[in-house]
Amino acid sequence: MKKLPATYRSFIETYPEIARAYQSLGEAIHQQGPLTERERRLVKLALAVGSQQEGAVHSQTRKGMDHGLTAEEMHQVVLLGMTTLGFPRTIAALTWVDDLLEPEASPKDPTADEPEQF
Repeated sequence: MKKLPATYRSFIETYPEIARAYQSLGEAIHQQGPLTERERRLVKLALAVGSQQEGAVHSQTRKGMDHGLTAEEMHQVVLLGMTTLGFPRTIAALTWVDDLLEPEASPKDPTADEPEQF
């Protein structure tokens, strides 16, 4: 697992009992029901995208990568929200996912190699 964000590490150090309880709750919820780990990761990413929380999208992207989700799968989750969330929010969420993906896994900007037009 990759290094946790500094804010979360600070929370764990400051409030260890609450952090343990929160972790236990999350584990219990994940074990409740028939969804596979992969399905749960996709749903959690979709919820983060839908709530438009950049930090949550980063967290769920990181966890998705740790559990083997591909860039294409995570991009599709974001794109599925376009007709519900709108184009600007979808583009924002794509950039948040791409913040964490390896550069070669992110879609290439088709204008990146073009000269600037004046």
